[in-house]
Amino acid sequence: MKLNGSEILMECLLEQGVDTVFGYPGGTVLNIYDALYKYSDRIHHVLTAHEQGASHAADGYSRTTGKVGVCIATSGPGATNLVTGIATAYMDSIPMVAITGNVATGLLGRDSFQEIDITGVTIPITKHNFLVKDVEQLADTVRLAFEIAMSGRPGPVLVDIPKDVSAAMAEYTPAPAAIKRPIAPPKQERLDRTVEILKEAKRPLLYIGGGVIAAGAANHVRALAEKLDIPVCASLMGLGGFPADHPLWLGMVGMHGTKAANCATRDCDALIVCGARFSDRVAGNPNGFAAGAKIIHLDVDHAEFDKNVMTTVRLAGDLKETLTVIKDALDEQKHPEWLAACNDNKVIWPAISSDPEAPLDPSAILRTLRELTERDTVLVTDVGQHQMWSAQFYAQYEPRHLLTSGGLGTMGYGMGAAIGAQFAKPDSKVVLVTGDGCFHMNLNELTTMVSHKLPVVILLMDNRVLGMVRQWQKVFYGKRFAATDPERQTDFPKLAEAFGCKGLVMEKNGDILPVLKEALSTTDGPVLVDCRISKDINVLPMIPPGGSVEQMIESMEEYEK
Repeated sequence: MKLNGSEILMECLLEQGVDTVFGYPGGTVLNIYDALYKYSDRIHHVLTAHEQGASHAADGYSRTTGKVGVCIATSGPGATNLVTGIATAYMDSIPMVAITGNVATGLLGRDSFQEIDITGVTIPITKHNFLVKDVEQLADTVRLAFEIAMSGRPGPVLVDIPKDVSAAMAEYTPAPAAIKRPIAPPKQERLDRTVEILKEAKRPLLYIGGGVIAAGAANHVRALAEKLDIPVCASLMGLGGFPADHPLWLGMVGMHGTKAANCATRDCDALIVCGARFSDRVAGNPNGFAAGAKIIHLDVDHAEFDKNVMTTVRLAGDLKETLTVIKDALDEQKHPEWLAACNDNKVIWPAISSDPEAPLDPSAILRTLRELTERDTVLVTDVGQHQMWSAQFYAQYEPRHLLTSGGLGTMGYGMGAAIGAQFAKPDSKVVLVTGDGCFHMNLNELTTMVSHKLPVVILLMDNRVLGMVRQWQKVFYGKRFAATDPERQTDFPKLAEAFGCKGLVMEKNGDILPVLKEALSTTDGPVLVDCRISKDINVLPMIPPGGSVEQMIESMEEYEK
């Protein structure tokens, strides 16, 4: 059948199973939005307050569902406003298709109004991008974009459509949904070497990253860990890939990870790394990371092998299949002495204070929140101290229930991502933990939450400073607090009310339980909780950048001595 380019785009989105897109209209996408109007019974468009919010919402939708997220923006500033969200998805390997409009093909390269070479801009932060100059190529290009986004190591793809292409007529022929490209298995000799190492290991350790969640391999990790009696730790991106209430769980590893996890990486003699990249926030000193261990690295991306840490065995392939082969090749094992040593390093957090007048403690807020919420609650964070507290104190039990910007560390990510998560799981509770610095960056998306009556609970850790940067200034810059105390006077509850949502205040320990219960019971729209914490609360433990577990700071008082 004969359709215009915009209608072909809609049909291709439907082919791929897309039912929700996030975006913001503008001149060069008017044809696309006209088609969205016609297809509104099958494709739900969510208008955000800013294009960056749309890209983060598509990211949050994807992280929550495992599907490819879709966002749409016009040319010029609309397209460039997507860049931070695209880069966030790229760094965390999130499948996304970003659709941008551009000026008509005859105006390209002439500095036309709202023209930008968005394919040139996004080359370093996409798996691939396309400028479609012929409507006859549009359908196949969109299908290929989805295939690339989901195949291998997932990531974002951009499709740029000039305005005349979105209006031009062409024959449309339906096609099945794109599927992931097959992944070649690891070489047999490398699998054999892996089995040999694990048979001999006395102190094995599993370290998992976001690749476990992307591959849907959480159950396979658990099966291997249980059969071989191996303790497990995770990067920030891997949280949820192994249940936090499992006896083999050691917690997050790295700069703000647990003592148990970090000591285990130091002491292990075999380290099985699944879908993780040894980032500087995990392997601060790459030359000394797991220095006494034979390292087995499983990943779908060959580029990650020996990039940061040299390994003993490299296993490229699908995580689920590779983990299954390894598990089936080994007999059941037990490591009681090793597990006992790991457990000796587990820190028991102090009980929450019973004094109702005690100052607010972020750990108490998050631990109480965990007690009050269901296991399927989606926790979204921005970036900074509150992000690390969330990782430390809000236990994760299943994949895709923690949404956070791990690689790029994008302040302002949380509002858009929470919107995407709530549309992805309308029957689940979504909680956003943010800081006042991050919230000021994208607070405009409150209007999106209110417009759609999204019952997102926003816990704003309000210390009136840029907390994580200030903590670094305290520890590494002689307490020279440059530009981290902005002296803002924002009244957050009043701001919330101005947007049309409920605003609550939490000022002392006795407020935690009643305020959280009220916030969580709100179902007719978002609620913002202003959690007024001290600017002097730190994220601990902390390993200095480039440092090792021996340099871990567990107490600021001891450190300052």
